[in-house]
Amino acid sequence: MVDAGPVTPGQVSFLLGIIPVFITWIYAEYLEYKKSSSLPKAHSDSNLVELGEETIKEDDRAILLEGGLSRSASVKFNSSSIKVNLMRFLTMDDSFLLEHRLTLRVMSELGAILFYFYICDRTDILGDSTKNYNRDLFIFLCLLLVIVSAMTSLKKHSDKSAFSGKSILYLNRHQTEEWKGWMQVLFLLYHYFAASEIYNAIRIFIAAYVWMTGFGNFSYYYIRKDFSLARFAQMMWRLNFFVAFCCIVLNNDYMLYYICPMHTLFTLMVYGALGIFSKYNEIRSVMAVKILACFLVVILVWEIPGVFDIVWRPLAFLLGYTDPAKPDLPRLHEWHFRSGLDRYIWIIGMIYAYYHPTVEKWMEKLEESDTKRRVSIKAGIVSIALLVGYLWYECIYKLDKVSYNKLHPYTSWIPITVYICLRNFTQQLRNFSLTLFAWLGKITLETYISQFHIWLRSNTPNGQPKWLLSVIPNYPMLNFMLITAIYVLVRESYLTIKLFQADTAY
Repeated sequence: MVDAGPVTPGQVSFLLGIIPVFITWIYAEYLEYKKSSSLPKAHSDSNLVELGEETIKEDDRAILLEGGLSRSASVKFNSSSIKVNLMRFLTMDDSFLLEHRLTLRVMSELGAILFYFYICDRTDILGDSTKNYNRDLFIFLCLLLVIVSAMTSLKKHSDKSAFSGKSILYLNRHQTEEWKGWMQVLFLLYHYFAASEIYNAIRIFIAAYVWMTGFGNFSYYYIRKDFSLARFAQMMWRLNFFVAFCCIVLNNDYMLYYICPMHTLFTLMVYGALGIFSKYNEIRSVMAVKILACFLVVILVWEIPGVFDIVWRPLAFLLGYTDPAKPDLPRLHEWHFRSGLDRYIWIIGMIYAYYHPTVEKWMEKLEESDTKRRVSIKAGIVSIALLVGYLWYECIYKLDKVSYNKLHPYTSWIPITVYICLRNFTQQLRNFSLTLFAWLGKITLETYISQFHIWLRSNTPNGQPKWLLSVIPNYPMLNFMLITAIYVLVRESYLTIKLFQADTAY
């Protein structure tokens, strides 16, 4: 039974805001159609100019997705005032609507996505069904996707290292996106089929995402030294833009989507660690002190009883969460549990990023050494990695859920390091990636949020997604196929929105 809860001021505000946007977008599309049908075909030179402009926009977009600001950003600062633009929008000025037609389209798409979320998860229009785990089916689907990906999307890359200028490709972008992609697939299937037997593996996957937060943000700030307010605001916007609208429209607490506040927190901590006295970041001793300070802060807040509540109680309005199924737990329990599990791994990511150039140089020398020496060293590394991985699996991974969670914050770096060693021990492995998984790994945050409402169902504000969305009752596999196809389609729509954000960022 669906419990949509009372209508909130946020939901009313969103509805009143999106309706005029949708109407003006439709009108803007009509104006564009009218304009294009009345104009003669442009000269080919004009088309070339437009193509060139489009190429520049694509370049800007690529830079933004890599983490920087576009070259056209400074120009966009000088746009018309908000007040004038708002008046032109309200009066439906033709030239204004034509100029901002794509903006209106993207805003309308976002509104349509959120409306679809509400229909799926807060109404009885579509049904729900119970989760059912079958190990044979679960493994079959995982292996099938791997085989299809290997047969259709295996690609060799020849990128050059930013440090050495050579094709070492240690922990390159293609590899990390592939890594995020296959973890995301397992994470989603774990939720869909309630595959509780791989709970400990899912904890490792989330730790790996947080590790990448430390690794990626440290690499960016350490290399580019861009601690500007614009860059910081851009990062916070990307991490929280979509989840904020989901919270408003679906009347959920921020902590329901715990991955978002976790990534936001650890991004802030990396930013603070490198941003404070940033001009001294090149000094090894200063960087060692900063990393040590990060460990001390985590120990102080999470290891000493009582300190966590003192630090985070003022933000309970934002980070508090009450599960309707467990109303007696403290409001900050979920935040303490989730953030505490991965409290150290982001620092490990920073350390790995700091030593990334050093490891690349060592690997470069290793690849240039004689065959006997190279093979023996690589064999030794692989043997040690496999032994450590086996011991971790036997002694830690096989523990029950509660016992494992107690050790997870201190041991999650072990399987991550083992994976990195095995994934990068030959040049051939580093050169290739499965682009299907890389594609799936491009917007994992939004994919994670979307699963709650259009793949699974919670049926109530702040509820955990304990049910499956059912469009074709009594046909679980056909239903799985259909809602997964729609899920991927919505994901693609959000990718368009994210690219547009990059293109119009300031």
